[in-house]
Amino acid sequence: TECERKPRSLLWIFVMIGNIVRGMGETPIMPLGVSYLEDFAKAENSPFYLGCLHTATIMGPFFGFLLASYCAELFVDVGSVDTEDITITATDARWVGAWWLGILICASLNLLVGIPFCFLPKSLAKEGETNEPEETSKNSVVLLQEKDKNEAKQTMREMAKGKLYYFIPYLKALFRNPVYMLFILITVLQFNAFNGIMTFMPKYLEQQFGKSAADAIFLIGVYNLPVVCVGYFFGGFFMKKFKINIYQAAKIAFWLSFLVYLLYFSTFWTVCDTPPVAGLTVSYE
Repeated sequence: TECERKPRSLLWIFVMIGNIVRGMGETPIMPLGVSYLEDFAKAENSPFYLGCLHTATIMGPFFGFLLASYCAELFVDVGSVDTEDITITATDARWVGAWWLGILICASLNLLVGIPFCFLPKSLAKEGETNEPEETSKNSVVLLQEKDKNEAKQTMREMAKGKLYYFIPYLKALFRNPVYMLFILITVLQFNAFNGIMTFMPKYLEQQFGKSAADAIFLIGVYNLPVVCVGYFFGGFFMKKFKINIYQAAKIAFWLSFLVYLLYFSTFWTVCDTPPVAGLTVSYE
């Protein structure tokens, strides 16, 4: 007999749209937030502030791992199913954690945290400098208003032509910038190591050490993210303390990232015995 085809669920569309909206809200934080700090902070204090900013970006995933570990211990239908009727445990392969609960909690927190950003002023006085006199500020406002009116008269087509005309020279200048290229190499090295751990380490802990999904997520968050958080904080502190310029910082970051990548690469020699799998490594008998 032919199998009956069940109707497919379209709930994944809501998850996709939610991730798109979340990305649109989170992405501007780093480029615009860094520019905001650079524009209104002293040059010697800017690295320390950036270190604090990156430290905060690591603390979020750290608490996120703890929240995910807690949600993974709860059954997916928590609240609608009696826990006494569940006959499987979190270590069972059929167990599905309450993944949706973490999304609701994070969405609520993102909404609350985003409210103060609406009240940030567009412009601030440079750190350590006094505000401009009232007459000068009035003149600046008038000039800015006139400039905005002139820019508004440009059509979208003219703006697109201008951006396209200057895009290629700017792109060439970026590729010839040693600091920018070092930063790109650093980012590639860091993400190669970090994403590999976040992607495969939970399943590795589950298979080799018999850990549940909740325990694996908790261990990764506890052992990895606090160290990265401390590194970001002290990196900004040392740049401020020893007056490290951008070229020196780029070289230090590259060689340290390369060393860390080699250490991660050495884990290829960490091999565990293959567990017996019927029909794959051993016969069914």
